[in-house]
Amino acid sequence: MKNVLTFAASLLLLAGCAQAQSNETAPAKLPTPKAGEAVADFAGGCFWALDEGMSQLKGVREVISGYAGGKTKNPTYEEVGTDLTGHAETVQVYYDPKVISYDKLLDAFFAGHDPTTLNRQGPDRGRDYRSVAFYRTPDEKKAIEAAIKRVNDSHHYDGKVVTEVAPLTTFWPAEEYHQNYFALHPNQPYIQSVSLPKVEKLRKAMKGYLKNDSALTMNK
Repeated sequence: MKNVLTFAASLLLLAGCAQAQSNETAPAKLPTPKAGEAVADFAGGCFWALDEGMSQLKGVREVISGYAGGKTKNPTYEEVGTDLTGHAETVQVYYDPKVISYDKLLDAFFAGHDPTTLNRQGPDRGRDYRSVAFYRTPDEKKAIEAAIKRVNDSHHYDGKVVTEVAPLTTFWPAEEYHQNYFALHPNQPYIQSVSLPKVEKLRKAMKGYLKNDSALTMNK
């Protein structure tokens, strides 16, 4: 993913579109939760796939890609990628708990990535790609711990879950060019080879809870 983004950034510089580049690399703005909405945060490797997968769930209004779990203020993608800031690539999910429960979001989260690989998801390695479920309340912490037990007891994965259970401190929105990246770049090689299988896996597990339950159609 990092190599892909470096190449994309080079093309953007060659295009000479300075204003667009400035807008694209600025942090996205966080939406204001609507009345009755709740917010949840999950890290499961590259945020492009989790952003898309969570966005497809009924009751989810918006998903923002960003960074959480670290110590540096206003981190950039490049800084997070050094593993020196402590952040993980994270998605912040704005949802209606009357339509979809926090437990169902956890089901989607654990289905949409491999929670048994430490500091790694597929070809992506580093603590910035670690698996983390962030909680805001004691009840959410209990729900995460219960979900981890369910996953382990199911033996769906060969290994044990290594997902961190951590309190949310600060969520920093990622740059604009990361937002909705999957949908905007469906034919990009990384999306096709790495992100798409993860989204399809989430969709299969969450059948009946999707905004559109028809098969995900993308060129392969």
